Amino acid sequence: MIWQQIWENFGGRILGVLAGIGCGILYLTVGFWDMLFFALLVFIGYTVGRNRDLRLGSFIPWQRVSEWIADRWRPFR
Repeated sequence: MIWQQIWENFGGRILGVLAGIGCGILYLTVGFWDMLFFALLVFIGYTVGRNRDLRLGSFIPWQRVSEWIADRWRPFR
């Protein structure tokens, strides 16, 4: 019961500290740039998953991009 209250009130802080500890260990074992690349991959995965959960669609508007490419590279104008 008390752990549930602690989690509800301080869940974000607890996860933040655990993420900081994990990044610190990763930094010590593999290096700074590898850690940043790993964090980028985690962020991309989180963003794609969040968009899918919220049904926001794709992060990149593929329909507009394909129309722009088709219009720009049309061989006969």
